[in-house]
Amino acid sequence: MKKQRTRQLVESALMVAVATVLSLVKIDLPLGGGVTIASMLPIIFISHRYGFTWGLFTAFVYSVLQLMLGVDNVGYATSAFMAAGVVVLDYVLAYTVLGLSGLFGNSRKGVAAGIAVTFFLRFLCHFVTGVWIWGAWMPEEFMGLPMSSPYLYSFLYNGWYMLAELIVSEIVAMLLYKLSGRYLTAKS
Repeated sequence: MKKQRTRQLVESALMVAVATVLSLVKIDLPLGGGVTIASMLPIIFISHRYGFTWGLFTAFVYSVLQLMLGVDNVGYATSAFMAAGVVVLDYVLAYTVLGLSGLFGNSRKGVAAGIAVTFFLRFLCHFVTGVWIWGAWMPEEFMGLPMSSPYLYSFLYNGWYMLAELIVSEIVAMLLYKLSGRYLTAKS
């Protein structure tokens, strides 16, 4: 049992490290955010391998690292309440929900569904802060459209990069699943 727990901790730490490095390799967006090369998949895979409870713990650790890397964004908030909103919604909750992916099982369909659902939940977190906090920095025009609503702006801004991230992650996950699906079902 102790050997299995040690392996679980080491694998999780390695996956958090890989996810963190992958999160640094991205196409940056002009107003924050970006598209990575499937940076969240290592966290998703841990959740499917060891279950959603362990996945939530691992995803929480990852969220804290993402917060530390993006802490400058908190400074854009105009009040302590808004700063707390950025910390909780844009970082802690947005990345911790990835751990829920394991609820969908270890099958190929389960992994695909887990990615889709948790990325949608992450999108919702960013959408809320996009309306509530980042809408104050809304440009007059975005994607060739006039911007007068922070709801539309947040939907378009967060929607397009989260959709791109979802597509990349689903493709990479399905390729990796084909190559090493046994990893997700082996517990030791």
